Order: sequence, then C-alpha cells, then structure tokens
Amino acid sequence: MNILISVMLLIGIFFSLRTRRKMMMWRSTPASGALAKAITQLVGTAGGIYLSLELLFNFLGLPEKIWNPSSLYYFKPLAVFSLFIAIIQPYGQKLLGYIQRRGS
Repeated sequence: MNILISVMLLIGIFFSLRTRRKMMMWRSTPASGALAKAITQLVGTAGGIYLSLELLFNFLGLPEKIWNPSSLYYFKPLAVFSLFIAIIQPYGQKLLGYIQRRGS
C-alpha cells in the first residue's frame, strides 16, 4: 500500500510539474530554469496549504490524533493531502479559465 501511494504521488507530481511548466511558458519569455521554478511553485503551494490546514485544525482545537495520526505510512496524512491539493491546483486553474472563457 505504501508503494502504491508513493507511485501515485510521484506520477501526480510529474504531471503537475509538466502542466505548471507549460502554463509558465505562456506567461513570459522562457527561462532557463523553468523546471526549477515549477518545482519551487509546487512545493511552495503544498507548504502553504499544509501550514494553513495545520493552523486551522489547531485553532479549531481538534486533537492531533484526528488529523495527524500515527500511521503505518512514512508520510504525514495532512502533508500528503496538501501535496495532492497542490498537484491538482493547475488543472483546477485551467478548468476555471475554460469556464470563464466559455461564459463570456
């Protein structure tokens, strides 16, 4: 099960980085470190989501056992969820742009 989760995360990261690079290509002139910028953007987004969720759960007073349980996995579940949200973020952005273009 751990291997399946790891493989799914790696595949998701690959496709997300590829999409982010393509999206950045249209924004400005191509930079020499487009992959580095895409990775930085992905990690920054995932980190921001993780911190926001952790602060929200602490603020709400939820016990840490509920949202960050000791598990058999070597990943924190909240970190995996944050990375998953960051992976699908560019696709949601593309979908939103498509909906906005179609509506106008």
